[in-house]
Amino acid sequence: MSCLIFMVFLLLKVARSDAIQSNFSFYGLLQLEAGNVFSFSTTFVFAVPSADLSDGSRFSFIISPSKGTPGISPSNGARSLNNSNDGNSSNDMIALELNRIVANSQYGSSPDLVLKKGDPIQIWVEYNSTDNRVRLTVYPVSTLRPSVPLLTLIQDLSSYMYEYMYVGFSSFTETSSTSHYILAWNFKTNGEAEDIQASRLPKLPKGAEGNGGYRNIKKILAIVLSLSAATFVLVLIFGAILVSRKRRSREVLEDWEVQYGPHKFTYKELFAATKGFKDRELLGKGGFGRVYRGLLLASNMQIAVKRVAHDSNQGMREFVAEIATIGRLRHPNLVRLLGYCRHKLELFLVYDYMPNGSLDKYLYGQPKSTLNWGMRYKILKDVAAALFYLHQQWAQVVIHRDIKASNVLIDGEMNGKLGDFGLAKLVDHGTDPQTSVLAGTLGYIAPELARTGKASTSTDLYAFGVFMLEVVCGRRPLDPRAPADRVLLVEWVLNSWERGDLLEVVDGRLQNNYAADEAELALKLGLCCSHAVAAARPSMFSMVQYLNGVSRLPDNLSDIIKARDFTGSSGATSSVVPQNMLISSLTFSASLVTEGR
Repeated sequence: MSCLIFMVFLLLKVARSDAIQSNFSFYGLLQLEAGNVFSFSTTFVFAVPSADLSDGSRFSFIISPSKGTPGISPSNGARSLNNSNDGNSSNDMIALELNRIVANSQYGSSPDLVLKKGDPIQIWVEYNSTDNRVRLTVYPVSTLRPSVPLLTLIQDLSSYMYEYMYVGFSSFTETSSTSHYILAWNFKTNGEAEDIQASRLPKLPKGAEGNGGYRNIKKILAIVLSLSAATFVLVLIFGAILVSRKRRSREVLEDWEVQYGPHKFTYKELFAATKGFKDRELLGKGGFGRVYRGLLLASNMQIAVKRVAHDSNQGMREFVAEIATIGRLRHPNLVRLLGYCRHKLELFLVYDYMPNGSLDKYLYGQPKSTLNWGMRYKILKDVAAALFYLHQQWAQVVIHRDIKASNVLIDGEMNGKLGDFGLAKLVDHGTDPQTSVLAGTLGYIAPELARTGKASTSTDLYAFGVFMLEVVCGRRPLDPRAPADRVLLVEWVLNSWERGDLLEVVDGRLQNNYAADEAELALKLGLCCSHAVAAARPSMFSMVQYLNGVSRLPDNLSDIIKARDFTGSSGATSSVVPQNMLISSLTFSASLVTEGR
């Protein structure tokens, strides 16, 4: 069983001295494996030198699916373990409010628990996934650890855990100059964290042990207000104007926003992150709007912000579709949606930032440098895994409807990630796809989609097949400047195979530095997927098996691919395909690695 361990001795100030301020500090990334039992143990030492623990401030231990959690206060955005329920099913964070526990008598008291202002306090938070109990132990550092926890909660946390989680702290102050200092912190999953040595704790900074200056400011403010009634009236009027403007600019929370639940960013945060949506931060422009690079100031996290175009014909409709799908999808080869923002009539989607941009930049935008063969083949397998998840592994069938090189993004480790779900369509398992407005990109649209307007997993397979040929050949599906027999990429590859020279279509920039067997396999699979007859195309499960060398292609593959349509006794084209001509109906045989083709 894997585990995560880290130990930190530091002096971290979690809250500032401004009125009504919140701040967050996160450390480490928990990568949880599906099916594993997840328990954790953590201990940390903190001090609150400038105010007592019941002054209205909040200090919480947090487990969150993201580092960027702006706008969260104790009243929203987190599932508090020591509160009954905030009534919001969309909360993704788990928070343990420590001030309320040690200051509120409803949790009981201990004769040995005497917490003085400025004294370091050690806390243990332990969760056992076997009995679903959260145990909290609180005591001054100068005393021994009690044998009995101060508080024991029964709460199953497994349903709130995603594949990737961050741990850390948050603070929230309302009226005072309260500061929370973290002096040391140990954390371990699936085991007990190591105890903290009091001798190694850092000292609090000078001037942090009193708040007399703040009290003097309050006295001066009270005198000024009492002597200047006119000023007080002006302040009230000015405050009323600000509140009125804030209410007018506040977006109404729609029902679908509560239902889908991704994190909502403020327009102010995104405006600051993108430096006012300046052109120098522009990453690209697509059919549904512009995409900007951004940096969240609160968490120092890079993001990509899609600003949906004003002239988008289906702006809100596509926006809701993205919220409904990406917000709930979790896969290593899908671009993750972090949240969204609605400001007046503008729509914004916030994604993970992909530092290496889109795949088409490497295929067409850099003539002097290109992806080597290993990278290309790895990206093909990455996109296949993402489509397999969308088509067959998630609770509902997700039809992407716009698979192409520009919608495949490359992360910092050169992994391929499928993005841009602006055309994504949900279809319940076992139901027929509903006719909709034709969507997609010319060259990737399956023949039956052009005829009927019905999107399906099979039309996604067609686009993926064209995409595979595009990656191997290094050219676009349609090239009007090419010779007549090479204008259509699919037809060019098929003709080359019929002439017995299939590998002549491989991108010349590779200079023959590629695995011939993998290139031949990718080209044949691309032709299989881009077959004119939908029933003759394989499933994404089969594609993953073939690309990973688990299954061997059928012996009559050439006959299947070259028969671009099937005719019945009347001579009319038919979608009823003989069983021996279906790739998807074939039984998997020995590995390609051991037998070849």
